[in-house]
Amino acid sequence: MTSQHPTIGGLLRSLRARKGWTLKQMSQHSGIPLSTLSKVEHDRLTLTYDKLLQLSQRLNLRMSELFAEQDDAPEPAVTARRSIGRIEDAIRVNTPNYDYYYLCPELRRKRMIPVLTRVRAKTIEEFGELVHHSGEEYIHVLEGRMEVHTEFYDPIVLEAGQSVYIDSNMGHAYIAAEGCDEVLLLGVCSSSDEQLMESLMTLHGEETIAQRAQGEAAAKRPGARSRKASR
Repeated sequence: MTSQHPTIGGLLRSLRARKGWTLKQMSQHSGIPLSTLSKVEHDRLTLTYDKLLQLSQRLNLRMSELFAEQDDAPEPAVTARRSIGRIEDAIRVNTPNYDYYYLCPELRRKRMIPVLTRVRAKTIEEFGELVHHSGEEYIHVLEGRMEVHTEFYDPIVLEAGQSVYIDSNMGHAYIAAEGCDEVLLLGVCSSSDEQLMESLMTLHGEETIAQRAQGEAAAKRPGARSRKASR
């Protein structure tokens, strides 16, 4: 079982493996006795800072490189996942400010969350507090004119065909610009958080539960099931 936290011994083994050296060769290159290296690699001994500095200098490595783990994980196989984004299969969420249509809901652990959004709020006072969530997002205006409010920038107005890319951790809000009753947006949210979808759902409050259930029921209809992609 792999240790959750790498040890100096494990890092040295990885370094030696990357260079294709035996313990003896590692000893010759580093100037550290073979017996000492053996004990360190078996986690029976550690190295002082002076020895680590000697190791990095002898091997012509920065200290940070010395402690960098090699990612031995193979590239993931092609999953061949596919999902058609039909509006009737989307998870629909209605809030006072927006109507959300979360597309391709049958794909789990998505790296991106695609969502169509109809914006009805016309003032930032009507919208309320700015929202925050993990990751980043790209928003493209399909119809109408959108006013973008963010925590650290002045508001801007985007026309149809224009877009914005932001850090989603920054407070943000999208409203219909002056003279526009409704805006249609295409958004893509992305995060290293595997629970991003759930995090986004919690932004909408309790009414989400019923709406999500309806969307999932639609996705499970016989006609929709035949279109499901591999999970």
